[in-house]
Amino acid sequence: MPEAPTLGRRGGGWVVLQLALMGAIGLAAALGPRWPSSMATALALAGAAVGLVGIVVGLAAGRALGRSLTPFPRPRQAAELVERGPYRVVRHPLYSAGLLLGAGISLASSPLALAATVALALLWAAKASVEERFLRERYPGYAAYARRVRWRLVPYVY
Repeated sequence: MPEAPTLGRRGGGWVVLQLALMGAIGLAAALGPRWPSSMATALALAGAAVGLVGIVVGLAAGRALGRSLTPFPRPRQAAELVERGPYRVVRHPLYSAGLLLGAGISLASSPLALAATVALALLWAAKASVEERFLRERYPGYAAYARRVRWRLVPYVY
């Protein structure tokens, strides 16, 4: 498989693409076709639960990162390698959290939003590979961390 491009010195192109897909999720949730009425209530409840888990995971991941938090794949100059909190389970829990939130919004609103969430998952999988190249360059211990924490986004899956 060919290496994903960096899309700019810090990877700003990835940030633009993810923001566009996040906007597409929101637009589809607001304007897209709705789930069948026979499923709407159950999906809305499931979506609320999944979205809430996403928010909790995202807050925990953001707190663990602290000043190292950045939307760009290339780490900040003064960033540290974070291995605590949700980073003990997956290597990119902020992406996991965003996908849980997107899935929750999609389940509560529209199948079209779910399609945009799947596209965002594919984008973040590619962005994570770029980010991990940068992290390996910056932190000598990153390879060992990646061996310990096998999963990028979803435990026992990917």
